[in-house]
Amino acid sequence: MKIKLTGVFVEDQDKALKFYVDVLGFIKKEDMPVGEFKWLTVVSPEGPDDIELLLEPNENPAAKTYQQAIFDQGIPAAAFAVDDIHKEYERLKERGVEFSMEPTESGPAILAIFNDTCGNLIQIYQV
Repeated sequence: MKIKLTGVFVEDQDKALKFYVDVLGFIKKEDMPVGEFKWLTVVSPEGPDDIELLLEPNENPAAKTYQQAIFDQGIPAAAFAVDDIHKEYERLKERGVEFSMEPTESGPAILAIFNDTCGNLIQIYQV
């Protein structure tokens, strides 16, 4: 069993694509119309291009409720590994990313959490 696709709900797919590509540095992989929305995925330039993150519209009322509830509780919707969290934190801060948690040691890992501007908190971590 392999992880090939996972997703995050987003309030606006175009805004999410801009943030995930222009700010975070991911690469657009798929962009196909599906009714009024898109099958929109990004991949990491640092990993295999067959592991995709789906930027999924949160038009379903259950998705909106879930997304808002975990955001309000401070729970990240996704976590991305980084090699040097302090360097990545500074790079993202320079690009205007708002962090709710600066790099913080937590057991064997260092964590930081930021707002993706699309309704999610995202965690970056270094082990």
